[in-house]
Amino acid sequence: MALRMLRGKDGRLTAYALVAGGIARWTELRPGGPEWTGPQLFETPGLTDITVAQGADGYTHLIGLRRKAVGDERTDVELVHATQFQTGRPLTGWHSLGTPHPKDWRKALKVGAPTAAVDVSGAVHVFVRNAGRGVSARRQDAKGKWGGWLDLKGKEVVDGLSATATADGRLEVFAPTEDGALRWYQPEPGGGLQRGDDVTARPSPGSVSAVESSRDTLTHYWRDQRTGAVCAYRPGAGTTASLGGETGIGPVAVVRAEIEGHDCTLVAQRDTRTGRLAVAAHPSEDEAAGVWWTATGEPGLAEPALALDASDRVVLAAMGPDGGLRVARQKTTEPGLALHAWQHV
Repeated sequence: MALRMLRGKDGRLTAYALVAGGIARWTELRPGGPEWTGPQLFETPGLTDITVAQGADGYTHLIGLRRKAVGDERTDVELVHATQFQTGRPLTGWHSLGTPHPKDWRKALKVGAPTAAVDVSGAVHVFVRNAGRGVSARRQDAKGKWGGWLDLKGKEVVDGLSATATADGRLEVFAPTEDGALRWYQPEPGGGLQRGDDVTARPSPGSVSAVESSRDTLTHYWRDQRTGAVCAYRPGAGTTASLGGETGIGPVAVVRAEIEGHDCTLVAQRDTRTGRLAVAAHPSEDEAAGVWWTATGEPGLAEPALALDASDRVVLAAMGPDGGLRVARQKTTEPGLALHAWQHV
């Protein structure tokens, strides 16, 4: 999992990162900062991947992939789930979700990193690449009961699935493949998932993200595997837009924010040319207006995350070379997107 940063019901931001031995968590002391607490380590031996999803109730769901050696020749794999009910509160215990291959541990080893989203009813949906290189899903209803694993089909899926919910609670799943991308969506909030049109694209594994760019409409972002450019795709638009940024690497972070009264979408990534983070913005759903990438932060920052704080200011966070959290917050006294000095948390 790349670094993730979410805003709780009380307005405070929380950042989560997978680290050696488990999950590190940093939490704002008060809405809008600037002080933070952390890192607090939640020890989870064998955890190799983690994703974080949040519902309208503010509950944060953590879903991980955990491995455990059994003897000299066997390794068991399972997906696990824990919940944080309020900002700064402890996690519940981990609950096993098994895998789509409960009777074959060798197939279970091929399960990919999970992604998750929460729908309008509060139901948690978990998605993974299965051993057949399709996509499997499991759902927890609003009362906490988990259903069985469902096979959504698909083929040649690679790592880097992305599941996102709109504010109305309608889900979309975006799955990179060897020569394109697949998409599933709910036609209406709370409905069943349907297969959408295949996307002509070559997303780099681990780079895909999405943002609600207008009411109940998601725009998906990724880095093109051939050119390195950051791309944007909106179902129904019919085309994929290139935003430049060809020298980036790793995850693409995205958030929608108001900048000087304009509805904008901000994108951040790590720039291999400078070793720093690069940030760009464009009018939401108007990628053709062009973007300009600007370097920020010290060299060595990685895994950028974007969120809005309690005052709807843009907050950019990243992991430092020392494993610590770095945070920069939007200035409100200067025009455009200007950030305060980076803070070592």
